[in-house]
Amino acid sequence: MRKDAFVRTSDFLSLSIQIYNILINTGNEIFTSLQDLLTRRKQKILLVTHENPDGDAIGSSIGLGEVLLHAGHDVKIVVPNDYPLFLHWFSSNVEIIVHIRQKKEARIHFEEADLLICLDFNETKRTAQMRKKVEQFSKIKVLIDHHPNPSEFCDYMISEPEYSSTAELVFDVIDRIHLMQHLHHHAAEALFAGIMTDTGSFSHNISRPQTFQTIARLMEWGIDTEKIHAAVYHNFSAHRMKLLGYSLNQNMEVLPEYRTAVMWLSQKELEEHHFQPGDTEGFVNYPLSIRDIVFSALFMEKNDHVKISFRSKGNFPVNDFSRTHFTGGGHRNAAGGECALPLDQAVEKFRQLLAGYKHQLLETTI
Repeated sequence: MRKDAFVRTSDFLSLSIQIYNILINTGNEIFTSLQDLLTRRKQKILLVTHENPDGDAIGSSIGLGEVLLHAGHDVKIVVPNDYPLFLHWFSSNVEIIVHIRQKKEARIHFEEADLLICLDFNETKRTAQMRKKVEQFSKIKVLIDHHPNPSEFCDYMISEPEYSSTAELVFDVIDRIHLMQHLHHHAAEALFAGIMTDTGSFSHNISRPQTFQTIARLMEWGIDTEKIHAAVYHNFSAHRMKLLGYSLNQNMEVLPEYRTAVMWLSQKELEEHHFQPGDTEGFVNYPLSIRDIVFSALFMEKNDHVKISFRSKGNFPVNDFSRTHFTGGGHRNAAGGECALPLDQAVEKFRQLLAGYKHQLLETTI
């Protein structure tokens, strides 16, 4: 970190005082305990994220991992499965282990770790095949997450749903436990990317001015925001672009009577378009560009279930909709779920459910 950057950042003392008031769900004793854990001796720390890790999961993990590494700890990241190629550009000295391909190595790190930090998920089922390892970890477990209604599976819970992203929350946790002197350029890049991706380039999930204050502080480390944006959003394959065109042209149904649009993709269609993890990232947002559409859903066929993404505008709560009908959850305007029915039946179930929400959808304000 540049010396002049540290001097300028220190001028934000008043903002740091505000941060303590922003972390409304977390008691001071938790931060005191974490500070003690992370400053008294070197620890073997394992960071884990949810299945199909997105920009926030990877960004918050690398950002926190880099800070902890710089503070003298032995840090590893384990993710359940592969993450998108457009998230492989980060500069980081923290090793990332992909559980589905490196199970033996992942098991060793779970066994040897002194501390497990769970990032960007609020229940263990989100870690897929890693679930038992997370649940059976016998040493100290910490949760840092911004999704509502977390289950109690960690010793220390930092759950703050008002935050735009886990990456933004990680930044404030770093500040709160007095590790800010270990934040540096690579960590700042990762945290910025996490905030940027989970807010759709700052278009949703932002209800607090503190989010932009955090962005301003991260820029003190000289990060190139245009380069980060291009690395994430202008870094797709030609196959992905063709898949997007096919989805919009062939597999999108607009239901104007419900102000809703739905898209779907079968396994066969994904294979025909050479699908890679992350290729459908953002697809569900496109129908919301249609005039007067406030609710969008994307159904993707997997081996044994259908994965669903929901997005909305205004005050329509897709997290409640997903939790009630598709065993999912998330945020008011961005949520996920799944269904055990075949793809066509899952989409039909969605269509039939809309009648019960017609009044709410018609009354949704944008």
